[in-house]
Amino acid sequence: MKIVMKFGGTSVGDGKKIRHVAELAKSYYDKGDQVVLVTSALAGVTDQLLDVATAGCENGKVTGVTEFITALKSQHFTAVNDAIDDEKTQEEVIEFLTSRIDELEKALIGICYLGELTLRSRDNISSYGERLAAPIVSGALRSMGIASVDYTGGEAGIITTDVFGGAKPLPKSYSLIHEKLAPGLKNSVQVVTGFIGENEEGTITTLGRSGSDYTASIVGVGIKADEIWLWKEVDGIMTANPKIVPSARTIHFISYQEAMELSSLGAEVLHPRAIEPSMMHNIPVRVKSTFKPDFEGTLVVTENKKSKNVVKAVSMIKKVSLINVSSPEMVDSVGKLAVIFSILANKEVGVRLISQGSESSISFIVNDADRAKTVKALKAELGDAYAIDYRSDVSVVAVVGAGMAGTPGVAKRVFTALGKENISIIMISQGSSEYNISCVVSSAEVNKAVVALHAEFELDKPENGKE
Repeated sequence: MKIVMKFGGTSVGDGKKIRHVAELAKSYYDKGDQVVLVTSALAGVTDQLLDVATAGCENGKVTGVTEFITALKSQHFTAVNDAIDDEKTQEEVIEFLTSRIDELEKALIGICYLGELTLRSRDNISSYGERLAAPIVSGALRSMGIASVDYTGGEAGIITTDVFGGAKPLPKSYSLIHEKLAPGLKNSVQVVTGFIGENEEGTITTLGRSGSDYTASIVGVGIKADEIWLWKEVDGIMTANPKIVPSARTIHFISYQEAMELSSLGAEVLHPRAIEPSMMHNIPVRVKSTFKPDFEGTLVVTENKKSKNVVKAVSMIKKVSLINVSSPEMVDSVGKLAVIFSILANKEVGVRLISQGSESSISFIVNDADRAKTVKALKAELGDAYAIDYRSDVSVVAVVGAGMAGTPGVAKRVFTALGKENISIIMISQGSSEYNISCVVSSAEVNKAVVALHAEFELDKPENGKE
């Protein structure tokens, strides 16, 4: 089987974990599978890189950079010693890392002197996490006797748009990836940096949130993989957050559409953008646990396999605000909603949910971080004829499942379950696909709401009798 395996920051957090990842890859390679690895940065490195760059831009102190570089070398050299047991390979990797870290130090010092951190510079700096991790992963494989080469995303063929911080692959990327990686599939395990690519001028770009998952999906399409495996610290996609519902279970099968709905409604295991390439080319995505490699996890596929319950999972979104806009001028008026959402678009505000109760009012959910600028912009643009108010003590709870489409009574069960717990529903929104019903409730009651809905739809019981 041809597999792209992506390992996140938790899975490659340090040298011992990298060693475990290499051993996992080797076990599949030894069984005859063709494997390409996609790796994230070591634990915490990307955030540290951006923190140091930001601080250097603001205060211009080179001493902070020097201290950080010393710590960064120590972290990665220790990882090399823990992950690689062959002395010659250790020396090769450390020599390469030293050169790359020296490049990083010069870039950070330049930011200190210039006092400027552009989006392009942020992409360059943040890329070093993956660019330092991949050589260690590849070296660990070589020390086990497996041929391995590491590539940056750009070197592997991921050529992107010029949108720094949120680039997308150009169509030609898939053929370039195939040309670069396909020849080595049978006799090596190649390692590709997650999260990064490069534009047509050769400048490094990053792919945004869940960028390493996105890379795995892109590479999977490029090499025509049979499956894409996303190794994480969880057992797969769960019926609810197990920290809130201890009886939550792994969902064994879920459709792309259901996974995307869950992600947009707060589940963080997958991001819609990350599975888009695999969905377009019908390549199954499997979410597996690094710590339970024999557990099958969750398989994300095209087909909607209905479980005995119409609802597959309960999700939630915290740290959001409810914005209400109302005015008599909205009644029988064409284009007023377009005006409202144009204002939000101009301020780069994303809307999570929408509900319109009448012609004269509309309510919607935005992230807490966008609340202040949203309210300010709406008041400035719409004027005194519009009443604009907000609530910041709210969260979203949602039920998701393909079986909801065309099944009567689901909404009634949702509202009844919440009513039994005396949970007030502030706003209701249902997707046109009928794959979800979302309710806005008080943040103080959202955990109770999740527990109630999980119990109502019996999601703690095996799906189709499968343990």
